[in-house]
Amino acid sequence: MRKRLAVLLACALPLVLAPAPADAAGPPAVALNSVIPAPVEVRPGGPAFRLTARTVIVAPPSARPVADRLAEAVRAATGYRLAVVKHAPRHAPAITLAPGRTGGEGYRLSVGRKGVTIRSGGNSGLFNGVQTLRQLLPLEAPWTVAGGEILDRPRFAYRGAFLDLARHFHTPAEIKQYIDEISQFKVNHLHLHLSDDQGWRIQIDSWPRLTAVGGAAGTGVDGVGGGFLTKADYRDLVRYAAARYVTIVPEIDMPGHVNAAQVAYPELTCDGVAPPPRTDTAVGYSSLCIGKEVTYRFVEDVIRELAELTPGPLIHIGGDEAHATSEADYIAFQQRVLPLVGKYGKTAYGWNEITQAPASHTAIAQYWNTSTTDPTLAAAVAAGAKVIMSPANLAYLDMKYDPSTRLGLSWAGYIEVRTAYDWDPGAHVTGVPESAVLGVEAPLWSETLRSIEDIEFMAFPRLAAIAELGWSPSRDWESFRTRLGAYGPRWTARGVGFYPSPQIDWAG
Repeated sequence: MRKRLAVLLACALPLVLAPAPADAAGPPAVALNSVIPAPVEVRPGGPAFRLTARTVIVAPPSARPVADRLAEAVRAATGYRLAVVKHAPRHAPAITLAPGRTGGEGYRLSVGRKGVTIRSGGNSGLFNGVQTLRQLLPLEAPWTVAGGEILDRPRFAYRGAFLDLARHFHTPAEIKQYIDEISQFKVNHLHLHLSDDQGWRIQIDSWPRLTAVGGAAGTGVDGVGGGFLTKADYRDLVRYAAARYVTIVPEIDMPGHVNAAQVAYPELTCDGVAPPPRTDTAVGYSSLCIGKEVTYRFVEDVIRELAELTPGPLIHIGGDEAHATSEADYIAFQQRVLPLVGKYGKTAYGWNEITQAPASHTAIAQYWNTSTTDPTLAAAVAAGAKVIMSPANLAYLDMKYDPSTRLGLSWAGYIEVRTAYDWDPGAHVTGVPESAVLGVEAPLWSETLRSIEDIEFMAFPRLAAIAELGWSPSRDWESFRTRLGAYGPRWTARGVGFYPSPQIDWAG
């Protein structure tokens, strides 16, 4: 695997450039309106701030984790070891993290000659302000930030990325690299698909053969994706993500997509006979046995152990493409299983097929269909269900960019950058108002992926487009393509192998 620069301010190459202060040498300051995702309000003007070795980071004890991460980033990029202090020494230039009236994930970033101040009512907002600051610093000295103010907050509370570990296992190190990248665009959830027909990727103590068999060498598409997360691995990923204000959302897919579990435990089939392992990409052929009580002992054990491992509020129970389950059995299954998630203190989350069951009305449905009309979803929303938007023809990062793309699939169509950007999650499906939409998520399935390089090529730059849809109050393609083109050298500096879309005029 190629050597990487740390995930850091080193990413901050110039974007849209503003005139440099008259006394500055080197690159001009980066314009405040160059950020991805686009901020809510930008007020440029006033003197710029120069970061030097004398700069300190000022933060109260409650914000120390955010301040320490900023200090690490500055040190890796510049060599400056900025002190983190409660109060700045007299006349010292400072980056100050402070309480503010902006609640939740919102922040106010102010830049003047004496320093930068980021204010927010919570650490997640301070972290988002830090991510913006990182984009406003150039790569080369002098480290100058343009003067002015940014007032910012997210449009949607849920802004997600998704990684499929079942079709091909991606290592904890690769997952961490992905977390590092997505968090720079203020993505705050990572949905991990941990089981499918081709493999089982999370340790479950009460059913140990799930990983002994379903995570063994030879599992995965083409038999080249073996591996699984131990509970220690998973807890470490949860901690790593939380330090970057990303919440892990685990998924166990059921009642379909369960062939790997049934190979390990034949009692989960209706005839008690283990099916052969599968390493192909077919879907819809497997089903848990809805009428057997062992099915629900299995499901409850898995949900209980996942809930114990997962501090976040959501457990995803799949529910898609259950073609081998009759409609009546599917509804009966969901009526029993969706409440089990609540029993263990979590909110049930599933693919939009779960809305066939009345129990879904207190759950979250992930809309992956390609249609803009879905009466079943609309009826569930009217009864109280909430929605995450992930339409496959717009948000699936495993779809090819065009027919010549070396990776990916095309069953939902081709998704170039503008296709990923040019839609509105809050008005996409008839009968699903924006008030029912919690956010947007960009799934990346792994049938054709084998490495972190493959992940990067398919995710970027489209993940940045989805992130902007989730954060920014409106969209402007020409503005976005200009900002994205200028961002490309940042990926290059970090060794991120992004797709150089011909729709974008790339800088550098």
